Amino acid sequence: MQNGLKIREKILELLRRENYRPLDKIEIARELGLKSHERVAVRKTLRELEHAGDIVRIRKNRYVLPAEADLVTGKISIHQAGFGFLVSETPGQADIFIAAENTGTAMHGDRVVARIMRDVRPRRGTDRRGRSEGRVIRILERARDTVVGTLQQSRNFYYVVADDPRFVHNVYVKPPKNRRSPASAELRRGKQTAAKVGDKVVVRLEAWESRHVNPEGEIVEVLGPANAPGIDMLSIIRKYDLPTDFPQSVTEEANRIPETVESRMFQGREDLRKNFIVTIDPDDARDFDDAINVEKIDPPSPGSGAAGNNAGWRLGVHIADVSAYVKPGGTLDREARRRGNSVYLPDRVIPMLPQRLSNGVCSLRPDVDRLTYSVFIDFDKNGRAKNARFSKTVIRSARRLTYKDAYKILKSKPADELGERLHRAWELAALLRRKRFEYGSLDLDFPEVKVHVDSDGRPVRLERVENDESHQLIEEFMLAANEAVASELRQRSVPTIYRVHEDPDPAKLAEYREFILSLNHKVGDLSHRAEIQRFLASTRGTPEEQALKIGLLKSLKRARYAAQPLGHYGLAKANYLHFTSPIRRYADLVVHRTLFERDAPKKSRIDIDEANSIAQHISDTERNAAEAEIEAVRMKTLEFFQRQLELRDPRVFQAKIVDVRNYGLVIELPEVLTTGLVHVSSLTDDFYVFQPTQRALIGRQSRKRFAIGDDLRVFVARVDPFKRQIDFALADVPKGRQRTARKR
Repeated sequence: MQNGLKIREKILELLRRENYRPLDKIEIARELGLKSHERVAVRKTLRELEHAGDIVRIRKNRYVLPAEADLVTGKISIHQAGFGFLVSETPGQADIFIAAENTGTAMHGDRVVARIMRDVRPRRGTDRRGRSEGRVIRILERARDTVVGTLQQSRNFYYVVADDPRFVHNVYVKPPKNRRSPASAELRRGKQTAAKVGDKVVVRLEAWESRHVNPEGEIVEVLGPANAPGIDMLSIIRKYDLPTDFPQSVTEEANRIPETVESRMFQGREDLRKNFIVTIDPDDARDFDDAINVEKIDPPSPGSGAAGNNAGWRLGVHIADVSAYVKPGGTLDREARRRGNSVYLPDRVIPMLPQRLSNGVCSLRPDVDRLTYSVFIDFDKNGRAKNARFSKTVIRSARRLTYKDAYKILKSKPADELGERLHRAWELAALLRRKRFEYGSLDLDFPEVKVHVDSDGRPVRLERVENDESHQLIEEFMLAANEAVASELRQRSVPTIYRVHEDPDPAKLAEYREFILSLNHKVGDLSHRAEIQRFLASTRGTPEEQALKIGLLKSLKRARYAAQPLGHYGLAKANYLHFTSPIRRYADLVVHRTLFERDAPKKSRIDIDEANSIAQHISDTERNAAEAEIEAVRMKTLEFFQRQLELRDPRVFQAKIVDVRNYGLVIELPEVLTTGLVHVSSLTDDFYVFQPTQRALIGRQSRKRFAIGDDLRVFVARVDPFKRQIDFALADVPKGRQRTARKR
């Protein structure tokens, strides 16, 4: 290992020399004066350096530093229109625009090398912002080697149409043979089935060298008929390579864990079972991993009397102690680390831990003893944290509240002890929330849409879920606990995993500012946090609020995990990590362990290299899970509107115009958080002319006007599942004059 490190440094030193000319592996070994038995190590090190992006291979297999040859290494993000952007692995380097014809055979998420094209002008209509343009010259690592899609047949061959619209090529496959079919009755009888045209299948891609030739592959799994119940979610599970069943060894280890908390496990723990502690979670939650209680406390000044106007608060945040059951290095721990997090799809949860733990002995159910790790924070009357204490505890939750229960209580006068305690908790949470925004935190909260499905997984209702006071109460207390633990571990210099959100790229903020101005909003210098806050406040309640918030999120860097405390820009916190959800996030489990071991000898802690490795892995699994969850909700939303289209009397929705284009009205349905288009061709009562300065469509004869902010009543007219687009039509157009929107 030591010899490998020496060779690595020698190679990099050689390539950095001013007089270095590109050499191949044999010439590099000769230049370094290495003996023949060391040349194997040179070849291995060159491969490792190339894979890491530290060096690149050019013509005739010669090696150079990337910057010397105008080469950039990173992950490519492909748009469904065909072009892409390369996100460089070099910190501070701007994204590279890749035109569709220059993506080569790169697929979304691949790790690639691209050459910057210095002689190309930025293209009008594609990269108006003048980014550098590049061309993919090598694929270092495929994001995935499989594609999920629908089997089709032409006269001469079979092919698969990928579900992902960013994968524009059909995949040629051989005539179908028997393959395993997890969704079919044949599997339960131990049989296999051949794919049929119209089936969802998984294809393993063969080597694909030229974008001018369609890729070829082999069907490795038949999921079932594309329209059969559950196949849509199964296709997402396969597309994102989400784990389903737990290995037998993991299940066996979980089954050895008692289903109840044994009294011997109370030893060394604070007993809080008599404290009035509650959980607040979504209606359908089963994994309750956090509970709270708030008490009024007297100020610490001598001679103070009963708690009054100067009293402060003591916040208790009690988190399921998963680390009491999942030990480092065990099969449960290795599987939890591999999964990284739970995944929440509309019809199922793919848990990080087996249900015996996640919904059982770790879940903080009411009226049963549970092991917890607690954070106690004392706040003064102004909401300033005065001190924090951490303790292993045992609790017995007094009540299990849903967010709707809690919201109803908070909107009513206290009628019992629960009501009084909840109102007291909100008094503290509201103060903490106000102070957080005063310190510079950004208000990027969104309402969410929840898809309700029937027993067959078909969507029956879309529900808008607001970030109301009940959600904000829990959010503020979890933020406080996470910050307190982060501060403690940073102060102790204990290696752990932090949640970081780095400062935004000024160029991205400048692009976002251009977008804001194009919507006729006033905005100042967004490099100042106060101006971002002022602007967000100014958009509240406007038709473009959602689009502007999404635009801001896209211009900011993505939050991730890291072994270094780099701060959290969005929350305006110097120290932050995740501590409060160890049932569903591996990061939190690691933090629980490092907090408990902060006084242990250094040899028992994780080292910085291991922390870095875990942080990178769980950042990847989190992103993968988030993309799967978003796609699943979008897919079920499209299916919901498709079913509306099939009804004789489709539902009429309230809508608001959020943008106007020359081809129609971009609308949002606020009650279900869905955007769509009313195509100009469906406005048949007049000929409508687009006025770009006013951003309006105006009828030539009637002078009727459609502009941003107008309210409409619409029904669904067309659903395109592949393009993932929904067209609507106006419900108030006189009967007989409405035409279905034409294809786009």
